[in-house]
Amino acid sequence: MNDVQPQRRSGGLTGTKRFVVVIMALFLGWHVFATALWVAPSSALREVVPGDALRGYMMPMFGQSWSVFAPEPISADYYFDVRASMTVGGQESVTEWVRASDVELSRATHHLFPPRSAMSALAQALETRNAWLKLSREQKAVFEANYYEGDDWSARMDRALDEAPGQETALTRYKEEDRASTAYATQVALAVWGDGVQRVQYRVARHPVVTFEERNDVAPERPAPSFVNPGWRGLVVEPGQSQELFGSYFCAAPAQVCEV
Repeated sequence: MNDVQPQRRSGGLTGTKRFVVVIMALFLGWHVFATALWVAPSSALREVVPGDALRGYMMPMFGQSWSVFAPEPISADYYFDVRASMTVGGQESVTEWVRASDVELSRATHHLFPPRSAMSALAQALETRNAWLKLSREQKAVFEANYYEGDDWSARMDRALDEAPGQETALTRYKEEDRASTAYATQVALAVWGDGVQRVQYRVARHPVVTFEERNDVAPERPAPSFVNPGWRGLVVEPGQSQELFGSYFCAAPAQVCEV
């Protein structure tokens, strides 16, 4: 009879593996909970996530849209345009508009697995327009003015906004989107035209498509686009923002627009 005892197999998880599994389970639970809050109708339950943390987590990487299941197809295209004021050889000139959203979307065209980054300009256009629609007429007038001269241009615009009647929550929301759009426009302008950029301007367009009822007309005419037209802004560079990385990404898109 063989006296050799069979060796026991070590079972269970080590402390490190157990810790990793717990962290992954907590993250998965948070992600499912956050997604459910985001796609559900707005309610007081969203207040369990403080401040703007829910929106900051979901957008732009995990944004959800159920429009694909709607009984009607997408009704409009959205665009994000950028132009710049340049000083070259002591002469100042204004560039043509560059449709930044088309440049980024060209990375998704004919790609089975398009990058999420191809939707960043489109997502910013949607967020900016939605925030714009909630502003008062007086608040819109301030944003439509040109603020770019001097290092205090942003503070002067804020003071003017404080005096404009309108909803505070709508104002706070659009101020965030205006700064994000200006920072993005700055990156696009520097990537396309280089260091001669002195100030930037962005605009957001909604271009309706031919309606379903008119699709079979002999010569259907597409409605004209509507624009959100804020004024000129000074350059905005956020902390941690890499112009070199953005420029190499943006200028490598199939739709070539970079001049430098």
